Amino acid sequence: MCDLTQIIKANDIRGLVPEEFDVEGARALGAAFADVIAAGRPDTQLTVAIGWDMRDSSPELATAFAEGVTWRGGDVVNLGLCSTDGLYYASGAWDMPGAMFTASHNPAQYNGIKLCGPGARPVGRDSGLADVRHLAEQYLTEGVPAATQTGTTSSSDVLTDYATHLRSLVDLSGIRPLKVVVDAGNAMAALTAPAVLGTEAGLADPGLDIVLMYPELDGSFPHHEPNPLVPENLLDLQAAVVAEQADVGLAFDGDADRCVVVDERGAAVSPSAITVIVALRELAAEKAAGRTGTVIHNLITSRAVPEYVEAGGGTAVRTPVGHSFMKAQMAAHDAVFGGEHSGHYYFRDFWFADTGMLAALHVLRALGEPEQTMTLSELAEVHTPYSTSGEINSRVSDVPEVLDRVRAAFAEDVAAGTVVVDDLDGLLLSHWSEPPRWWFNLRGSNTEPLLRLNVEAEDEDIMVKIRDGVLGIVRAEGRPDHQEEQ
Repeated sequence: MCDLTQIIKANDIRGLVPEEFDVEGARALGAAFADVIAAGRPDTQLTVAIGWDMRDSSPELATAFAEGVTWRGGDVVNLGLCSTDGLYYASGAWDMPGAMFTASHNPAQYNGIKLCGPGARPVGRDSGLADVRHLAEQYLTEGVPAATQTGTTSSSDVLTDYATHLRSLVDLSGIRPLKVVVDAGNAMAALTAPAVLGTEAGLADPGLDIVLMYPELDGSFPHHEPNPLVPENLLDLQAAVVAEQADVGLAFDGDADRCVVVDERGAAVSPSAITVIVALRELAAEKAAGRTGTVIHNLITSRAVPEYVEAGGGTAVRTPVGHSFMKAQMAAHDAVFGGEHSGHYYFRDFWFADTGMLAALHVLRALGEPEQTMTLSELAEVHTPYSTSGEINSRVSDVPEVLDRVRAAFAEDVAAGTVVVDDLDGLLLSHWSEPPRWWFNLRGSNTEPLLRLNVEAEDEDIMVKIRDGVLGIVRAEGRPDHQEEQ
């Protein structure tokens, strides 16, 4: 029987199929999700939008989930193959809850569910997911009770409406010619990129020269895993951008809600720089409308993000890492935009949900402005004033003990007031008020005995010194696991 305590994470559901996540678990989760959502909308007939990615296990799991919903009296609209932000579009435009079957960037043997409430509102551990788990565990043990009346099932394709909505938010007409290489990674960007950036959805030709890599949908991911944050998964795109003499490269993860950008030299552009570029465009639009815009960023984005936001007349609000925090703060502040260092980008005009494709449109518009003469590498460099380490993971046996050890190593500086301690998310120590400026954050993983380190400083030498010093303390007890830039 499916052990839901192992596969239900803080923000979604994820596990190996079928060892950890199977059709019985999906059916119980569908029934429980229907009951939890229906309890919050007692006067509305429940309808759930369900989409799935190209993984071999996705259709069967989605069908079982739909059975659970209809057994409990809810109706289902099957979207079929779609991206996660396509599912969010349906949830927002139709004001209905949704379930997206995907394991995002995980390898082929995994699958999972991203759940959302009506209007693409997040469903996480503190916003309904714990209730879903408890009820699903009961249904796994006792069986799913049948409702008085079984729900119905219908189908709808949202790709054209999704593409139309995104193109309405960023006008690409009149930009200078751009050559764009898109690594679809045999995943859902193979559907969304031609629809949004081209004419496959019946929209007007935006004039982009698109080179689409790995467009065949294949959940075994024959070319590389669908995680663009791992450097080796970007190698093919980077080589293609240089070979094609392209202006920009775009890489998407498995469910195509996250985007990583590569410049014309084949170098990955920091998501913090992308956050700044998009934020300044959104803030300018807010200012033109007579409003002061708010931008949300998580605490491991570059210090350049709040600095540029404030210089652009906006208000910057910081959150812990994680999409449930981002979405909650986006809604609470009616924020126009939010950026995470993981390549997730959130928009008020997209129901406060994340869509990497909309961020990509903003980048293309910024790069292609007729009066804009800089290359993408030059444009990114302008918005990347500091040196960063990327995210470095270390396997440790006792996360709290190591955090205490790092804290103790800086205790004298903290007591002297030269280093500031911040416990918003993990341990953040900052020496930013005077030179040499630096900060670092250490956060424990939610699912593994890992510590994730991010360091930023005003120059490379200081960053390396702080990075190596902290890693020396963290790894004093044993061997490092691996390093992964995020």
